[in-house]
Amino acid sequence: MSVTPELGLVCITASKEVRYRTVTRKRLLSFPESEQEELLRNLYKDNLERLNLAIDFCLNNELKLYRISSNLFPFADTDLGEKVLDELSEELLKTGGRAIDVGIRIVVHPDQFVVLSSDNPEVIANSIKILQMHAMIMDKLDLPRSPWAMIEIHGGKSDRSERLVEVIRKLPEAIRSRLALENDEYAYSAEEILEVCRQAGIPMVFDAHHHVIHEKLDSYEHPSVAQMQAAAGTTWPKQEWQLVHISNGREAFGDRNHSDLITVMPSSYSNAPWIEIEAKLKEEAIAKLRQEWLPTLEPALISAK
Repeated sequence: MSVTPELGLVCITASKEVRYRTVTRKRLLSFPESEQEELLRNLYKDNLERLNLAIDFCLNNELKLYRISSNLFPFADTDLGEKVLDELSEELLKTGGRAIDVGIRIVVHPDQFVVLSSDNPEVIANSIKILQMHAMIMDKLDLPRSPWAMIEIHGGKSDRSERLVEVIRKLPEAIRSRLALENDEYAYSAEEILEVCRQAGIPMVFDAHHHVIHEKLDSYEHPSVAQMQAAAGTTWPKQEWQLVHISNGREAFGDRNHSDLITVMPSSYSNAPWIEIEAKLKEEAIAKLRQEWLPTLEPALISAK
């Protein structure tokens, strides 16, 4: 049954309502270890409070999809960071439970340093370490080990599909059960990443803007957009969980840099259950789509907001 697409907030707000603290490695290492521990403890507590504020923001603005920052707990992939994060286990459990109770889906998109298809074994090992950190955070939030609580990455180094599939199949269950792959502008086309996802048995996140850039298309209405979106939907364990991305080019249609707002949507996205809005003005872009795009969809798709 068709439903209204749920539009998701990515990490922070354009306003100052949702913001997070961070620390650079250089600054952290400039302190003695005992002070490093206290610095991380204060930062983690503060960011956890801010995550709760983000959940409040989503709840108050009827947003059911939220992508947490990949830098929510900096250096949690180190022994020291994990030790400090363990101290917050009870609070993390409450926060994750609260998100579940109010119906907010939480996902994460680790940074560009995660490259599972690298030729360098050390890069792969470090990538898995980063993914283990995100899986640990998801577990501490008591989020399900399924693509509902998705950990989504790109394919990485091009022309390495076999290696990518092989590495994914060997990942720890806490990662693999949540992992999804997204097509990108240069390395992996939508068709290529779809095949990887099918072979690895994980979902595909379709990004229409990456697709049109990769294929050098001049419209989201090219038949391949709807075709690839539909094909990606078949990789999800539940099609109603399918998640897609949208962005618009900043200076031109094919510009890879994100625009402030979303002014053009693929018509096929009316069938997308979950859409992450990758626009610079965040909640303002979502508000604009709710005002101008959602009302244009078929009446059967519209539910009371």
